[in-house]
Amino acid sequence: MPKVSIIIPVYNAAKPWKEKKTTLHRCVDSILAQDYKDFELILVDDGSTDDSGAILDEYTASDERICVIHKENTGVSNTRNRGISCAKGQYIQFADADDWLDPEAVKLLVRKIESSHTDMVIADFYRVVGEYTSAKGDIEEDSVLTRTEYAEYMMKNPADYYYGVLWNKLYKASIISQYSIQMDEDLSWCEDFVFNLEYVYHCRDIAVLRVPIYYYVKTEGSLVSQSVSISNTVRMKLNLIEYYDDFYREILPESEYLLRKPIIYGYLISAAGDGSAYPILPSTKKLGRERINATLRADAKENAYTRLYRQQKQMDRYLETASNAYDLDIRDIKILLYGATVEKEWDLREAADFAGLPVPLAARSVEKLIRRKFLHRKWDGMHAEVEFTEEAAPVISMIQQLLDDFEKANAQDPQQ
Repeated sequence: MPKVSIIIPVYNAAKPWKEKKTTLHRCVDSILAQDYKDFELILVDDGSTDDSGAILDEYTASDERICVIHKENTGVSNTRNRGISCAKGQYIQFADADDWLDPEAVKLLVRKIESSHTDMVIADFYRVVGEYTSAKGDIEEDSVLTRTEYAEYMMKNPADYYYGVLWNKLYKASIISQYSIQMDEDLSWCEDFVFNLEYVYHCRDIAVLRVPIYYYVKTEGSLVSQSVSISNTVRMKLNLIEYYDDFYREILPESEYLLRKPIIYGYLISAAGDGSAYPILPSTKKLGRERINATLRADAKENAYTRLYRQQKQMDRYLETASNAYDLDIRDIKILLYGATVEKEWDLREAADFAGLPVPLAARSVEKLIRRKFLHRKWDGMHAEVEFTEEAAPVISMIQQLLDDFEKANAQDPQQ
């Protein structure tokens, strides 16, 4: 049995992309290129009238992990339910055919849910608008939350895509099966949000992964891309407020529920938010530059140094996952790696050289790590006795996992 079932509803998704490929190719190829291989991909064709169905059939011949289902057009909720009913995995993951996944997405989600022993993982994502992208998240700590703590966060920003969508989360199939959780086919708006409310209601706790693992593309015609008036928003939400109100009524003590009821009903006028990626914002980057690039131009000559260069950049790309998760610079991660390598006796010049930094920048990273309570230290000139704090343990653990991933990847493909 596969560990993960990835479900994608497909309807007329064969939009031109590049080099005779479509956006559907981009989505499926990003899943087949995952570092993590133990999954099945369930592609459910909802009666497409373009080339989507034929493209899906081509994929079935290339990879035995792919299951394609063709059905008449019944809408996205019924289509996702069809995928859920066929899933064999221990975990369920969703994607949309216009979007794509980071190569580490499935691996990081599975690792997080299994290391934290939680019932769901929620992750950051990239918001893509044209040629630009920006990382999007709402909970600013890589942690484990109880159901109530998670609900408190959601109450502050309930219409945010971060909470409402399916594709930045990993679910346990056992919970979905035990409580017969499905997409509500009677709803034509926010049906994924209702699914999440019901699922979270049956959770014990939720893990937060502060790493963008998914590329969400804004498409014309979506509710977020339209200019929706407050009155129309309220009208649509009136159909959903009963679900939302019941959720909080059930999980909060009555006194807490009554105290927060005005905030809960603020959902009626909250505007749907899926982030932004405008060129003028400092958080926005040109698509393709949002992560460390580990490649050279195609016509670059191969030699010992280019191989070393690619390997170093590939290492930085792996370590970047830890820097995203814990809101640290890549140089801070390298300083922590130096400490894990030499243990207590630190030499600042050696640490700077190890991390490829000038001594002042290395010293600044050390001071930052002390302020963030990852390190204790006593300096004696350029030398120090340094100890990791308890807060540093999960960071060091993630760094070690990423180093292991790097070694495995290079063992499989020495040219990386």
